[in-house]
Amino acid sequence: MAEQEKFDHWEAIQQFSENVSPIDFYLILENWPMFWEGAWQTVTLVGLGLFFAGMIAVPLAVCQVNRVPVLSQVVSAYAYFFRGTPLLLQLYLIYYGFSEIDFIRHSFLWIVFKDAWWCTLIAFTINSAAYTTEILRGAFDQVPRGEVEAAKSCGMSAWKRYIRIIIPSGLRRALPAYSNEVIFMIHGSVVASTVTIIDILGAGRILNGRYYLAYEGFIAAAVIYMIIVFIVTRGFNFWEKQWFAHLRPRET
Repeated sequence: MAEQEKFDHWEAIQQFSENVSPIDFYLILENWPMFWEGAWQTVTLVGLGLFFAGMIAVPLAVCQVNRVPVLSQVVSAYAYFFRGTPLLLQLYLIYYGFSEIDFIRHSFLWIVFKDAWWCTLIAFTINSAAYTTEILRGAFDQVPRGEVEAAKSCGMSAWKRYIRIIIPSGLRRALPAYSNEVIFMIHGSVVASTVTIIDILGAGRILNGRYYLAYEGFIAAAVIYMIIVFIVTRGFNFWEKQWFAHLRPRET
């Protein structure tokens, strides 16, 4: 009897979703594993892309701040190109363009470039690295000269000054701007669905195409993106409070 009541309950919800509600939310709930997989793909690609981009951006930003001959010009050209072209175009050049190069097709690199997932990760990494490099360059330039001079007076070498003073101080100052880069990267990750990867938007497209829906899949995708961005925003707000705690007025 209880099982029958439960069945009737879900049947009523399904009928309401299909015939009364402007959004067929029952189909979204039925296909939640596909959206979960898409969210996992998006978070994994964006997270790894940002991690590797950060590893690349720090030394590149240091080269620009120190105006290393030739290398700083190369870094500037790299940042200009990848900031001046759309992420979608960069992904297409990597995924479709590299497959046309005989050298890549007949080398070990083909293991990477034949896979849409790896091509997407590479595109996310080099694109985010270009933006992060410029963010960090500005942050390192803004480190007060007094801190640097104090480190010099203590006998610190240039390497120690960067490791102990300039980079930690610059990262702290770059945090608000970098939070925007993370959010933009999450939004830009929708391009992954154009190269056969089932990300959040890809899951929404599949749902719409499978059941001939107009917008339910897109609405579900939008809600998931908003949840992820909310979590990221709250995380950065927490980090800012921790890292800038010394600047808050103290109670007397």
